[in-house]
Amino acid sequence: MPSLSVSVILQVVVALGLLNVWLVRARSSTSYRGGDAQSLKEEFQAYGLPMWLFYVVGALKIGAAIALLVGLWVPALVRPAAGVVAVLMVGALAMHIKVSDPWMKALPAFLMLLMSGAIVLL
Repeated sequence: MPSLSVSVILQVVVALGLLNVWLVRARSSTSYRGGDAQSLKEEFQAYGLPMWLFYVVGALKIGAAIALLVGLWVPALVRPAAGVVAVLMVGALAMHIKVSDPWMKALPAFLMLLMSGAIVLL
């Protein structure tokens, strides 16, 4: 395992955050869900997105999270995975804006964008 650095800490935080949202809390209500959604699927519906995109985004986020964790041993995976997360977070922020969510609902996506951007730059 690599030495502990800011980049490594961010990798783990971003990866575990994505896995938590998509695998542990996907069916749970949180105060950060877009619109009035009570689950991830409902959130995509609130944004007016097709259901197939739910599965594509989920696969990309889970895949990127796994790549960030594997990147602890295979560093070549880190920047591409963090870049994917950053792009997806820009999309998430756009969806929060689309449905006129208050700023606080978009805060997790904004923080994930900052962290994944930092990983790419570090």
